Parts: sequence; C-alpha cells; structure tokens
Amino acid sequence: MPVYKYKTFEEADRALWNFHPDEAYFRKVADLWNFAGRLLPISYPRGIFKFRSMEEANKHREQLELEHAKKIQDRNL
Repeated sequence: MPVYKYKTFEEADRALWNFHPDEAYFRKVADLWNFAGRLLPISYPRGIFKFRSMEEANKHREQLELEHAKKIQDRNL
C-alpha cells in the first residue's frame, strides 16, 4: 500500500473521494457491503407492518438500523 504525503488537510480530504468511479470501484463497494452484512447481519422483526406513509415506514426502518448500530457499539466498548 503506497504512502502519500499531503501539504494540507483539505488536500488529504479530497484524496479520499473518488470523483470518477468505474465498474471495479462499484464492485469493491458492493463486496464491502456484502461483507458487513455477513459479519453483523441486521435481524428485522418478522411479520407484516402497516404504515400510513413512506416517511413513517422509513422512520421505522431507520429506528431498527439505529438500534442495531447501538448494539454493535455497546458490544465493542
């Protein structure tokens, strides 16, 4: 892995971004997400849930994911 030197923090920050992703980049991102999903899978509750709006459904999903993240964080402390 190469070592890079930067003169400013902003220059280093810009180097983290990929402004022209190619197919290999997206494959690596998908592999990373698949690995994370296998490593610490989220268990969603079973059943059918009714929501009045998409916003309410998204809020419910976000709450489940936040609880999952907090469990992981507490386990690592």
